[in-house]
Amino acid sequence: MAKRMVLMLAVMAAFIGIVGFVKFRGIKAAGEQSASFQPPPEAVTTIVARQEDWQATLGAIGTVAAVNGVTVSADLPGVVRKIAFESGDRVDDGEVLVLLDTRQEQAQLAAAKARLDLARLNIDRIRGLREQGINSQMDFDTAVAELRQAEGIVEEIAATIERKTIRAPFSGILGIRQANLGQYLTSGDPIVPLQSHDPIYVNFGVPQQELGRLRAGGEVRVAAEGLPDADPAGRISAIDSIVDEATRNVRVQATLDNPKGRLRPGMFVTVRVMLEARDSVVALPASAISYAPYGDSVFIVEDIKGPDGRAYRGVRQQFVKLGGARGDQVAVVSGIAPGAEVVTSGVFKLRNGASVEVNNEIQPANDPHPAPEDN
Repeated sequence: MAKRMVLMLAVMAAFIGIVGFVKFRGIKAAGEQSASFQPPPEAVTTIVARQEDWQATLGAIGTVAAVNGVTVSADLPGVVRKIAFESGDRVDDGEVLVLLDTRQEQAQLAAAKARLDLARLNIDRIRGLREQGINSQMDFDTAVAELRQAEGIVEEIAATIERKTIRAPFSGILGIRQANLGQYLTSGDPIVPLQSHDPIYVNFGVPQQELGRLRAGGEVRVAAEGLPDADPAGRISAIDSIVDEATRNVRVQATLDNPKGRLRPGMFVTVRVMLEARDSVVALPASAISYAPYGDSVFIVEDIKGPDGRAYRGVRQQFVKLGGARGDQVAVVSGIAPGAEVVTSGVFKLRNGASVEVNNEIQPANDPHPAPEDN
């Protein structure tokens, strides 16, 4: 009985050993096959990196400001008798905007003119008597003083009437009206904003260490979201004489032509100051850059040896340092040598060492001065 039990255990152990050996060989073969498996190549487009000289630029954030901008207000108190404009109108320098009620002043002016006429008649009469020696020099001097006083009163009332005719202080575009017909305005009450849009200022700040690279008259280009025109150009018109102690930035002002009024005061814009220096960079399409928190990179196509020792066309991830942008292009300052073949599309599906198949029949946009159809 014991011999039979031992025999059965031996047979069972041998069976388990044989099954385990077969499974081990199968797993080993599957592992070797998996290790030697090469996924199919990914289709990509490429470009050969070239060295280019780009004009050095300095980027900043700016705000549009009017060359002339005020809120037209009442100079003297009075009731609005006439409004001669509509909100948003374009007006010329000196154009009448609002007339205040001047009936009381007109009556005062008529009375003052009557007193002036009387003073003139009186001085003519006294002058004749003085020439005959009938009256004294004092009477004549008193008449002259009364005449001058009457003239001053007439001029004062006429000036008051003129001040109640509110005019545009300069040419520009009106904002939204803030006064109504028949409203009583006190001195200083707002009537309507007025802004001059052409030319126009753009104010921006640059770090103090960049101050030496700026000069009055230097070119700037401005871009704003929703701005239909390609980057409007202008010139630096003023550089502040002090540095802001809080930010250590220097305030710079540029002047731009704005004939169509596309730029409005208060708009947020990005500014590029065109510097005289030129930078040597490698220009690549923006689609070639793989952006990541740990660093920006590109994929370079080259011959790579696989685990089996055979060479294939694959990619190597290369981290790069980026500079500025120009249209569809991004400047690579370091990390790529001229002549390298760089992947320009399909970057998102690649990994280091992946095999690729290059097909350059259709290339991504790579225009330094693009003009989109929907712009």
